[in-house]
Amino acid sequence: MIAIAAVGGALFATLGMPAAWLSGSMLLSAVVSLIRPLPALRRPWFDSTMLLSGTILGSAATPEALAALGRYPASLVVLLVGVAAIMLTTGAYLRHVARWPWIDALLAAAPGALSTVLAIAQEKGANIGRISVVQLFRLLVLVAFLPSLMQATGASAGAPVPAAVAVDPATMLGLTMAGLLVGFGFERIGLAAPLMFGATFASSILHSTGLVEGSLPMPVQIVVQILLGSTMGGRIAHIPRNELRGLFPLAIGGFAVSMIVAFLFAWPAAWLTGVSYASGMAAFAPGGLEAMAMLAFAMGLDTLYVGSHHLVRFVVIGLAMPLVLARVRDDRPRS
Repeated sequence: MIAIAAVGGALFATLGMPAAWLSGSMLLSAVVSLIRPLPALRRPWFDSTMLLSGTILGSAATPEALAALGRYPASLVVLLVGVAAIMLTTGAYLRHVARWPWIDALLAAAPGALSTVLAIAQEKGANIGRISVVQLFRLLVLVAFLPSLMQATGASAGAPVPAAVAVDPATMLGLTMAGLLVGFGFERIGLAAPLMFGATFASSILHSTGLVEGSLPMPVQIVVQILLGSTMGGRIAHIPRNELRGLFPLAIGGFAVSMIVAFLFAWPAAWLTGVSYASGMAAFAPGGLEAMAMLAFAMGLDTLYVGSHHLVRFVVIGLAMPLVLARVRDDRPRS
């Protein structure tokens, strides 16, 4: 599985594609999984991927980057309005075009926070299969094609290249151990994705205070992107093929509605904050937190801006979805 993902990443890198190692590994893993299901990453590999991903993302929290945080509140307000608009428009599409119950439609329309959405769907007795198809299709297409779309339209022109400074092995060990300890603490209090959030938090503190400068070595970053890509691509193997075929047209329509609304809100948010429109697109794109933050890092975008927006959206969806669905009339057909 990892070898297949590495081949996809290397192919995209050879072709000069943006965010090659992440998008290429994910796309080839997904294609192969459709033909023959691939085994999931073993838990130690998955946990290591989350830990190192968080450590890499936290390295963007330099003192200079934190100085720009004062410009974010206006953009975050736009984000919250945008999340509501995405859910309402995409949910209405699935409700009135696909004739789905409102509960299924709103859960499938939720932008990102897949694990939270599926947990709520399980609790509410919603149709997890079709919700997963729409959610995973949106994530896979975003990671595979958003970088190329930005490059083709010139949206990513002028994006800064991430600093090439790499930390030494001892510092890398200290960063990961700090992230592991904080991650265990987050796990004790029941926080979702504790290792990733813990590593991001620890790395952010160490970098923002100037105690650590630089990120993990590039070979390590490439391995992390390959592992993350294989994890995302392999998820499609768990969806029944007949559901995939039947829901594919609806997934395309739902993706189109979500993206149009997201990008409409990304433009004023980027303008208010003074970041590039490419960073705005990545911040408002309705994908998963870890995938979109790593995608932004790989493309040289404003990772702190993108990551903070996806984190806020993740938290808001997790808190708001149960309250919203509690007020939605259960209009599923009774057997």
